[in-house]
Amino acid sequence: MAKAAEIEQKACQEIMLPITDALEILKGKWKLPIIVSLSFGSKRFREISREIPGITDKVLSKELKELETNCLITRTVHDTFPPTVAYEITEHGLSLEKVIMSLKDWGVEHRKKIIGT
Repeated sequence: MAKAAEIEQKACQEIMLPITDALEILKGKWKLPIIVSLSFGSKRFREISREIPGITDKVLSKELKELETNCLITRTVHDTFPPTVAYEITEHGLSLEKVIMSLKDWGVEHRKKIIGT
């Protein structure tokens, strides 16, 4: 019996570790909305800010830096006057599409179950 419990515990840990890693990278209220916004194309800071109601400039700046650190987006400074900055989702960021669509589908079903719409 102890051997079976050890196998179960190891299997559980093998599932939890990558999930914990993913949640650590995507944690918070704003990272997924930013990724969704950028999945529709390259945008400047103000464009992202306008598409995500309630996010402050300070928080958006912090979240963009974290997403860039984790290779989910890129930041490009264009040689203009004044300099313009564009943000774009990376191939690695696009790999979240299935996860995001699954979350969207689950959210739609959950909303129907809880509030009936």
